[in-house]
Amino acid sequence: MSRGVFTAHTPDTAPAAARATMAGVHRKLGHLPAAVALMAESPELLKGFLTANAVFEATDLDPVAREVVVLTVATRNECHLCVAMHTATLTRHDGPPELVAALRAGTDLPDRRLDALRRFTLAVLDHRGAVPDDELHAFLAAGWLPRHALDVVLGVGTYTISTFANRLTDAPLDPPLAAYAWEPAA
Repeated sequence: MSRGVFTAHTPDTAPAAARATMAGVHRKLGHLPAAVALMAESPELLKGFLTANAVFEATDLDPVAREVVVLTVATRNECHLCVAMHTATLTRHDGPPELVAALRAGTDLPDRRLDALRRFTLAVLDHRGAVPDDELHAFLAAGWLPRHALDVVLGVGTYTISTFANRLTDAPLDPPLAAYAWEPAA
């Protein structure tokens, strides 16, 4: 039990509607992450997040750009689990250490174009989508396209689901992610 309310399900204890989804995650990753076990309490939430994530992964944003969006949302929403998980993912995508460190710290990125993406993601969050013209134009001037602005919205929505669910359930850090542990700045 997490927080005394949420159950970290196994395939045997999960609602029937979550079992196939859990099995698919286990097959793909070789283990069942604690966050998935906790999200399984709501099969629709689990399936909705994983479906939205698959769609986000298919956007025109390259893998490093997607991780910039995710880590920006994760640090803003203070999801220690998401920051650790996506630090590992960005590292696997050969994200430079200075990029990873800046994203985790919430500071300017060393790459101007990626920093424009980070700033635009923050603007989407801060303005609940009603991004001021000057911030949208700065994003586009950095070489991003209008479709990328909408891809950011998809990423923000997808990872708002994940970060909020992980924080609500107090999802623990899985042992393989211990090296990437993160806590928000005081």
